[in-house]
Amino acid sequence: MNRSDIQMPFDPPYGERAESSPTLKFSEWYGQAKLKEKQDVSAVCLATSTRCGAPSCRMVLLKDFSESGLTFYTNAQSRKGCDIDDNPQAAMCFYWPECGLQIRVEGFVTNLSDTESDAYFNTRPLKSRIGAWASQQSRPLKDRSELMKRIAYYTAKWATGNVERPPYWKGFRIVPDYFEFWGNGAYRIHERHIYYLRDDDWYEAMLQP
Repeated sequence: MNRSDIQMPFDPPYGERAESSPTLKFSEWYGQAKLKEKQDVSAVCLATSTRCGAPSCRMVLLKDFSESGLTFYTNAQSRKGCDIDDNPQAAMCFYWPECGLQIRVEGFVTNLSDTESDAYFNTRPLKSRIGAWASQQSRPLKDRSELMKRIAYYTAKWATGNVERPPYWKGFRIVPDYFEFWGNGAYRIHERHIYYLRDDDWYEAMLQP
């Protein structure tokens, strides 16, 4: 499916061509959150779905963002990894309660290069790199001791600390075509400002709360 064909509650193009990229606004709000929030502002709810549209969501950590998109890393054999392989579309939702701000992002998902995945993997703590080998993410576990044995095995295997990246552990990038910036308002009269992509141009508009 072409994302530009997804039905909106209005007839695109609606609103005006955006004067600036939504990534600039995202960066501004992300910076505000880093100053005010008590929790990790990179924590984000990631929603994926199967080929037939059955959804699931979970928290992940945003690792980078730019005009190219928003990146995160995971085991590609996990449920979210399998979803992405079957249906490379996803959504993210950031919520920062101290700021009263929320950002929703939707778009296609692409794989990062092996070079990019290697570079980030090598910055992770040693135990996290070993854990990436030990955990068969989202697979059934008979008991905790089974996992601890695998951790012990890979701890011994990579005793030198030079841990290679597992081939199934990789980075992903959501290439956005939709942003919604939500600001908390009194009496639930919230502010909603959207950006959506049509024919390589960003449009912006307001939505009713």
